[in-house]
Amino acid sequence: MKPIFKNSTDWEQAEYLMQPSLIRVIDNLRKQLEESVWKGTYTEIEQPYPGHQLHLSYQDYNYAIALWDICFEVCFSDYQVFLSTDNRHLENQEQEVSIDTSLFRETGEIDWQKLEAKTQKIINKIFANLPTV
Repeated sequence: MKPIFKNSTDWEQAEYLMQPSLIRVIDNLRKQLEESVWKGTYTEIEQPYPGHQLHLSYQDYNYAIALWDICFEVCFSDYQVFLSTDNRHLENQEQEVSIDTSLFRETGEIDWQKLEAKTQKIINKIFANLPTV
């Protein structure tokens, strides 16, 4: 889903937080895939925004998820990631979002420990929701 920002402050904080979030997401996905029976491959996507999609497969199971969607769930307090079985993204839907301000220190800097903890929680949830094999 495409995020719609409630205000310009959320937009500015998201710009600051998205790249570190993406790095944490990719690293945590790598760690999970190393310990999992699931195989992960990445493809480029253009819609609704350029980026990459992770394809998870094991036996007859196949799921896809846009990396930005995972980052959005990390960065926003009210965003939900959906796994897709048909490789389609929810590209025509929009969702109003608010930045998760708990990921920032009082000084405005990113709280790296909280960012890592939230990223791990979300990645663990994604893998926990996959079919048990």
